[in-house]
Amino acid sequence: MQHRPAERFSLRSLTLSEWVLMALLAAANGVLTSGLSWVNKLLHSIGGPMLTSSLVGLYMIYGLLAMYIIRKPGAALMTYALGACIQILVGTAYGAWSAIAAAACYAIVIEPIFYLFHYRHYNWGAMLFVGTAAVPLWFVVSAFMFGYIQYESWVLIVTLLIRCLSGMLLCGALTKVIGDRLAPTRAVRPFALGRDYREHQG
Repeated sequence: MQHRPAERFSLRSLTLSEWVLMALLAAANGVLTSGLSWVNKLLHSIGGPMLTSSLVGLYMIYGLLAMYIIRKPGAALMTYALGACIQILVGTAYGAWSAIAAAACYAIVIEPIFYLFHYRHYNWGAMLFVGTAAVPLWFVVSAFMFGYIQYESWVLIVTLLIRCLSGMLLCGALTKVIGDRLAPTRAVRPFALGRDYREHQG
């Protein structure tokens, strides 16, 4: 489906329309995160880190969706960076540093994976893998940041497994579903997803 040569990392390759799309996804995430952070606090008060971990994938989806649509180096990185800035402006229950740290953890995992994929692989296996792989680094950082490290080992292990499952389903799988639904629409015609869809159909 994808026959373009592998691209080198360069933010200059991102077009104005792609920057607009990234900003829109980051803004949508800022609004979503503002509400989810309070839901997370409620879930944590009920079931601790295990219950609140069920929503983790939703926090990551916007950057992966940007990469799925744009399919260029830096798409995830810059969308997560913009998202962190917007979260700080909108307000987050966990503080500015948590937004910055989470965005950085997601980006420095997702971008290298797609680099290794040569920005060509966006099938179900790839998306489920990326959604899962984006979880562990932020889990370790947040465990120390929010004091989860004080919990018993079995709680941490179960929490990580729940987060990985959430990342796989609510980030990887949901990105694939949303992206594939958007592929035939006018909204993504200018982007790589739309072009690849038309090439595949033709």
